[in-house]
Amino acid sequence: MDLKATGSRKIKVLLADDHQLFREGLKRILNMEEDLEVIGECSDGIQVLEFCNHTKPDIVLMDINMPVENGVVATERLRDLFPDVKVIILSIHDDESYVFETLRKGASGYLLKDMEAESLVNAIRSVTEGHAYIHPKVTGKLINQLRRMTYLDEMGVVSGAAASKESGVKFVAGENSPLTRREAEVLRLMAEGMSNKAIGEHLFISEKTVKNHVSSILQKMEVDDRTQAVINSIKYGWVTL
Repeated sequence: MDLKATGSRKIKVLLADDHQLFREGLKRILNMEEDLEVIGECSDGIQVLEFCNHTKPDIVLMDINMPVENGVVATERLRDLFPDVKVIILSIHDDESYVFETLRKGASGYLLKDMEAESLVNAIRSVTEGHAYIHPKVTGKLINQLRRMTYLDEMGVVSGAAASKESGVKFVAGENSPLTRREAEVLRLMAEGMSNKAIGEHLFISEKTVKNHVSSILQKMEVDDRTQAVINSIKYGWVTL
C-alpha cells in the first residue's frame, strides 16, 4: 500500500489511555499500516503534555477517562500549547454532551472504542488532512440534539437567556464567525435538517440563493458537507452547552 495523507512521511500517532492492553491492541493495528506509526504511549493527560513538549505527534488518540488529568482537560491544554497537534477522542461514551465538550475544548474527532479498525485508520487519515471526524452513531445523536434547539433571534443569533430549555444548548455567532447574518440563519436551518427548498420557502428567498449561501458557508468553514459545517460550528464555539 502506498503511503497516504502525508505523502512519503508517516503519520505520527501518540496513544493516550490508562489501559495497557488496549494500547497494545491499538498499537498493533496502527503499525500494520504503512502510513501510520505509533511513536509513544501515555496513561494520563500530564504524560501527554510532557511527551508533546519533546516530540510532536501528528495525532493524539485520547481517552476521556484517565487518572491524574483526564482527556478533556489535556485536550484543552494541548490546543493552547501545541495547536498543530490534532486530538481524536476515543471513548466508550456515546452521549452527545461528551462530544460537545470535547469539540469545544479543541478535539478534531470523536470515536467510540468499539468501532472497526478500518474506520479508525480512516478517521486518523481524515483528521490529519484537516477534516473533523465523528463516529456515525454519535453524529446521529448530535444532529438530533441540534434539531431540538430553539433559536429566538430571527437572524440565527441568541443570547444565553435564549437557550433551549429542553437541550440546554445555545447558538452564538461570535466575533470570530466568518458568516454573515443571513448565512448564520441558513446554517441554523441546515442544523434543523431543512432542505434547500424548505430553507428558501422559510426565508422567502429562491432555492438558487439558498444554494449560494450554502456554498459560501461550506467554503468559509472549509468543509465539504452540511454535517461537517454543523459539527465545526460546535468546535469553533458557536454552539455551546
